[in-house]
Amino acid sequence: MKKINECFEKKSYPEKVLQFGEGNFIRAFVDWMIADMNKTDNFNGSVVVIQPRKNNRVKILNEQDGLFTLYLNGIKKGEVISEYSVVDSISRGINTYSNYDEFLKIAENPELRFITSNTTEAGIVYEEKDRLEDRPQSSFPGKLTAFLYHRYQTFNGNVDKGFIFLPCELIDTNGAKLKEIILKLAKLWDLEEKFIEWINEANTFCNTLVDRIVPGYPKDKIEEITKKLGYKDKLVVEGEQFHLWVIQGPEWIKEEFPADKAGLNVLFTDDITPYRTRKVRILNGVHTSMVAISYLYGKNTVREAVEDPVVGKFIQDIVFEEIIPTLELPEKELEDFAQDVLDRFKNPFIKHYLMSISLNSMSKFKTRVLPSILQYQKINNRLPKRLVFSLSALITFYKGKRDNVKIDLQDSSDILSLYQNLWDNYDGTREGLEKVVERVLGYEKNWEMNLNDIDGLHRQTTDYLEMILEKGMKEAVQSFQ
Repeated sequence: MKKINECFEKKSYPEKVLQFGEGNFIRAFVDWMIADMNKTDNFNGSVVVIQPRKNNRVKILNEQDGLFTLYLNGIKKGEVISEYSVVDSISRGINTYSNYDEFLKIAENPELRFITSNTTEAGIVYEEKDRLEDRPQSSFPGKLTAFLYHRYQTFNGNVDKGFIFLPCELIDTNGAKLKEIILKLAKLWDLEEKFIEWINEANTFCNTLVDRIVPGYPKDKIEEITKKLGYKDKLVVEGEQFHLWVIQGPEWIKEEFPADKAGLNVLFTDDITPYRTRKVRILNGVHTSMVAISYLYGKNTVREAVEDPVVGKFIQDIVFEEIIPTLELPEKELEDFAQDVLDRFKNPFIKHYLMSISLNSMSKFKTRVLPSILQYQKINNRLPKRLVFSLSALITFYKGKRDNVKIDLQDSSDILSLYQNLWDNYDGTREGLEKVVERVLGYEKNWEMNLNDIDGLHRQTTDYLEMILEKGMKEAVQSFQ
């Protein structure tokens, strides 16, 4: 059987993008977008991929001439869709550990304009052991700083030869943090002040928010996929239909990076905060608030939960009646995003187990759900009953039993010890429940505040907890219908 690059003729584009990272996510996200922009003649550029770690994945990339197949599976506009395309935006890959000179030489290309990355959350770090003379530097920012210095020297500090940075690491203010480390390394290496001025004046570091589930290489069904495709591809990657890239930066960036004109879900804004809050409160918040309820109801996966007529309705009401009203973006925008989230939860191609997202549920509840409870109370002068019920369900979940079958609880040792002690000493009375709730709400190590001080929360949480224990989760949830 032929290889992918023996079956497709690849079009050549000027190298405009330097990309640190060759993994599944960035190929299924950034490289796919650039290929789409090329199809609509909005970009006319290709990507040079830099291997940031000591592996040799770019070897396979180069053997396939940068080509790979992307399957997008999921629900799109209410329909279940599985479709694939050949992504042809990558020109070549470079291993800095074996070809460092070629890496620096890219800096001499006057058409290079963008730098993107996905080096995991641990990638944007300051490594004080890095030196300019290293070949290569150990950290991603170290390699990047050396690259930028070579660019600066090549073009004699020309401010027109700076870059637009679009990092994809899942950390807050990723662009600002990357810039901060570059400047720190420049001072550590005692580089001239004019280079630091060039970094500040010639370059634009954008904070970004990325969102797409990418399960990766489909090893369990690659034989079936290969037979269907009719060619060999060692870099097949699967992703969901949904995608979102929020880019915080100057308005002019979207003229140079016209993803929105290609019909892609890329938003340009001067403040990424409300979009990050939207994702945390709706996508992550719903995940966390539904876990204990759905699992104790008898469901095992996210899809089973949202498709159940009772639990699914409860989850919908949490989103549209209790979370969305606390957010600042336009209501239509929030509702569209929420519907996309629910469609993603129903994706038949992804089996997302509730227990896999139950890890560290207490700390997740603090960051993802508690802010919605507090904001809802502030706006309405009353507590959101379903979100409070989800807190009661979580306390029940930490009893560690579902229908007398042990739950494999995954949390910090202090949280597990807290609950074991509380439930071991529970005497079965209303007064005993009140003590359990008081201790949980008062556990400031987790909440960073005493939740017993929130008007009505202790009583309402206790009421719902009593209901769950007396009637069972199914009847308790059905009482909200």
